[in-house]
Amino acid sequence: MAESKKMKTALVSVFHKDGLEELLSKLHAEGVKFLSTGGTQKFIEELGYPCEKVENVTTYPSILGGRVKTLHPKVFGGILARRDNEGDREQMAQYEIPEIDLVIVDLYPFEQTVASGAGEADIIEKIDIGGISLIRAGAKNFKDVVIVPSKAEYGLLLDILNRKGAQTDIEDRRMLATRAFGVSSHYDTAIHDWFEKN
Repeated sequence: MAESKKMKTALVSVFHKDGLEELLSKLHAEGVKFLSTGGTQKFIEELGYPCEKVENVTTYPSILGGRVKTLHPKVFGGILARRDNEGDREQMAQYEIPEIDLVIVDLYPFEQTVASGAGEADIIEKIDIGGISLIRAGAKNFKDVVIVPSKAEYGLLLDILNRKGAQTDIEDRRMLATRAFGVSSHYDTAIHDWFEKN
């Protein structure tokens, strides 16, 4: 079993872009390809790096006012496929599903929006669906995928890149998956608490 994995394609979908430049620069230098949506895609291209639109992969535009961008079998198949499973590999080829080895996410700021005194409609729109699903998918398949679940983990990935290049060990991926489930648990708890109070 190959414990060490190379990162080749990164799906980047973040709300806050600050702190991302150094990470993108290092990933690009290591030959990692970028896949993204909307504002993040523009941000990556403005830094001078090529970036494929998720829409080119899914053949669907961002719909419902941006509520649905990454929720598609070609994206989630690329994250969840077991690389050592022959059936999964055959289906990836059959449905032209690209391998996604790295997922970088930063969720909509739900707690900050609540704290700002925003109205209910604005708060509801800050309940992240695609991002939280990407986090859970990447963390579930940590055997093959690196998940960076918030900007708090950008430094952890940068440290790995500086030490090992675009390679990660199973311990790195498990550590980041653990952080990812911590992020998703905290996020869902904050949403649950808001619903309980309102």
